[in-house]
Amino acid sequence: MSAREPSPVVSEAPREPQAPQAPLEGKPAPGPGVRLGLRANLAQFMLLVAVNALVGGTLGQERTVVPLLARQAFHLEAFTSALTFILAFGAVKAVTNFFAGTLSDRFGRKPVLVAGWLAALPIPLLLIWAPNWGWVVAANVLLGVNQGLTWSTTVIMKIDLVGPSRRGLAMGLNEAAGYGAVAVTALATGYLAAAHGLRPAPFLLGAGYIALGLGLSVVAVRETQGHARYEAATRLPAAGQPAGHLSTGQIVWLTSFRERALSAACQAGMVNNLNDGLAWGVFPVLYARHGLSVAQIGILAALYPAVWGAGQLVTGAVSDRIGRKWLIATGMLVQAVAIGLVALGTTVTAWAIAAVLLGAGTAMVYPTLLAVIGDVAHPAWRARSVGVYRLWRDGGFAIGALLAGGVADAFGLLAAIWVVAALTAASGIVVAVRMYETRPPRAGPRRGTRRPHRQQRSAWPQGLHGRQGLRGGQSPAWPANRWNTPGRAG
Repeated sequence: MSAREPSPVVSEAPREPQAPQAPLEGKPAPGPGVRLGLRANLAQFMLLVAVNALVGGTLGQERTVVPLLARQAFHLEAFTSALTFILAFGAVKAVTNFFAGTLSDRFGRKPVLVAGWLAALPIPLLLIWAPNWGWVVAANVLLGVNQGLTWSTTVIMKIDLVGPSRRGLAMGLNEAAGYGAVAVTALATGYLAAAHGLRPAPFLLGAGYIALGLGLSVVAVRETQGHARYEAATRLPAAGQPAGHLSTGQIVWLTSFRERALSAACQAGMVNNLNDGLAWGVFPVLYARHGLSVAQIGILAALYPAVWGAGQLVTGAVSDRIGRKWLIATGMLVQAVAIGLVALGTTVTAWAIAAVLLGAGTAMVYPTLLAVIGDVAHPAWRARSVGVYRLWRDGGFAIGALLAGGVADAFGLLAAIWVVAALTAASGIVVAVRMYETRPPRAGPRRGTRRPHRQQRSAWPQGLHGRQGLRGGQSPAWPANRWNTPGRAG
């Protein structure tokens, strides 16, 4: 068998068929009115953007206030103890992300979304009335469940709706809404805390977000699982490619380790949230040690996710045009530089510049990593692959809390920051070496044939699908969403 990839013939992009030709195995075919695309599903898509903004606001109520509560209200001086709330949040959210994908395949997207909002109902009450730090940790366990179920499900639902061609833009809008709300809420709670105290005023805002998010999810959000079935049924299968017949264990192994692009995305996502946990739990303490007020800390805490959120409006769409790989690798290196500037800085101006750089680097990475998962994973198991990726990504919160807390207690606060900066730079190098380009070819008339660049070739593990039915000269190497859309030969 030849080791070379087949040269896919790229023709003019066809119109989307209005009904699937065959149902996904074991599932009923979606109705004839199901269509893919951002414009075709704009109303429902924008509703999900609004819901995800409320998900981000629920997280943002803690970004400024809770690290200060640990020091001022509960007198926790050891970083390892003070960061237990991030450890609990990250560990629970990571595991919940994994089950969110599996549950959304089994029961549908909407029930999982509603369950995530129900889990959030006690959070503001626990934070307002907490008599000891254990209550705060318990609130963050529930916050992890809420974020894992709701954020994962809104991501999956948007990927379902838009189809392959605008996936980067869709993820950019999703993450921009979520982290824009994190920023606005971090800023608002900082001012509320400065004016009215650390409790209860900041957390009443979070209670409003939760009530509104639950109401919209129950009343207005519609199920999108039929869109994923539609995409799976209308796609032309690539030779030897894993399709809808992988077990959950195979998907975990494929996403985490064996598939080059998926595994590189998993490690980059984990390191990205490791340094986000540092920004959440350690940076406010560093600023307070230099004498900054609660309001100033709130501004810095909001600036980073504000740039992050707004930047994703651009970077998600840019990744659809120029590709994913180098945007991710460059973004990780920019984040490493920004974290180093935090360690070197001693003034509000220096930290503000670092926050802007950190937000910009994260914006380059965050929606693009999700787009990579959507590019490569087959619709039949894409929700579970997203869950595995988010398991790794949000596990970074827990790892970051343990790492930063341990290093800070042993060697000091600045040492912890420098260690995380080095890890972030190393992650960018891994992406540059291991990941190939996954962006699907842009629709439109093309001339002749097009052979992919050597780095764009996939590394589908042959043990998952074997070589049965392949003729000489064919290769089972194309990832799921790259060339095998209807009308394209691959």
